[in-house]
Amino acid sequence: MAELLVALVGRPNVGKSTLFNRLVGGRRAIEDKQPGVTRDRIYGRAEWLGREFFVVDTGGLTFPAEGEDLETRVHKQAQLAIEEAGVIVFLVDGRQGLTPLDEEIADLLRRQRKPFILAVNKVESEKQSPAEFYSLGLEPVPVSASHGLNINDLLDKIISLFPPPEGTGEDEEEAIRVAVVGRPNVGKSSFINSLVGEERVIVNAEPGTTRDAVDTPIERDGQKYVLVDTAGIRRKSRVSEKIEYYSVLRALKAIESADICVLLLDASEGVTEQDQKIAGHIVESGRALIVALNKWDLVTTVRQEQKVEELAGKVRQAFKFALFAPIVFTSIYEPRRLKRLFAVLEEVYGQYTKRVPTSVLNDLVEDAQGVNPPPSHKGKKGRIYYATQTAIKPPTFVFFANDPSLIHFSYVRYLENRLREAFDYSGTPLRIFVRQRARKGER
Repeated sequence: MAELLVALVGRPNVGKSTLFNRLVGGRRAIEDKQPGVTRDRIYGRAEWLGREFFVVDTGGLTFPAEGEDLETRVHKQAQLAIEEAGVIVFLVDGRQGLTPLDEEIADLLRRQRKPFILAVNKVESEKQSPAEFYSLGLEPVPVSASHGLNINDLLDKIISLFPPPEGTGEDEEEAIRVAVVGRPNVGKSSFINSLVGEERVIVNAEPGTTRDAVDTPIERDGQKYVLVDTAGIRRKSRVSEKIEYYSVLRALKAIESADICVLLLDASEGVTEQDQKIAGHIVESGRALIVALNKWDLVTTVRQEQKVEELAGKVRQAFKFALFAPIVFTSIYEPRRLKRLFAVLEEVYGQYTKRVPTSVLNDLVEDAQGVNPPPSHKGKKGRIYYATQTAIKPPTFVFFANDPSLIHFSYVRYLENRLREAFDYSGTPLRIFVRQRARKGER
């Protein structure tokens, strides 16, 4: 991926997140005038003139003093992005002009011996001249990320530095998008870092360190994944800060764009009301769901198996509306448990994308009606004539009946249970619709 990854770097508050959003065609990173809002590496997919590539937004480079404070770790994340990237866009502020920090960053980039482009942001008119930036030894590309000016010229410059395309990529296996969600400080960032095997997202004891939805592409046993770390989702009454409000909004949108959501719970705390609400949103969004009891190492007990059953029973009781979701026990200190998770992800994705042949589906419907016929009302009997699967992600079925009003929701639940008994569908919600069968001459 490195040769098709573009890193946006620069000092704080030069508009990197705004440019990132412009390049990827959406609001994937937070835009705010407060310096230091972007902390992790934020990935997004972009496309220009038929070339697809990743763009990574980074925190502002400041060259802090040695230490383990948050500013130092933000700097480390930016340096990792520079090392990963094949092309670097060095963003400076055309309004503020050239600064000593810009010159220091330029020196750093020269030592990387990688192609990089000097983009002068916030140039909204011809009266603003980027001439002073020529002293950095590069030809500046004036742009306005907020107004979209000269973005096409910048994209032309970026793809001109890419190697020639090696093929169409049509045979590449589809990546499974996995959103890791949950309340603040349940260990989402540490969890993803353990899955990846390196520090890709910042871990801090302070709740709320993750503000954006952070994409991390990885590959395991030939299967590609995109792991999405999200901001902790608090109750609405506790969301007051503007940045946190938009972080939670992005977390909810990350759920809706995912294939599978791993709902991370703190095994030492159990299930909370907020956990139930998050799970409900996942199910309503039609996303596959895995419930992970994290920090399992903190649950100390002599009778470990008994504790597993006890906690699993409490989780199932709390998530009665999502009994299809597998429950796993995880700990960043027990790699074998994390390895098992990938097998569960692959299994759940298979169920999430499963198609049932129409003939097999209708045999099941006939058998289900034979065992338990639909209810009748005022002497009129309900009857399902045929069914078909219309979609996957999640599996969606349409049942055609003589009178949909006679097919009560309890009977629909019965049909769902029969589908699950026959075809499993572990981890995935099912969508079932009952429609009026078209009469002759109405088709």
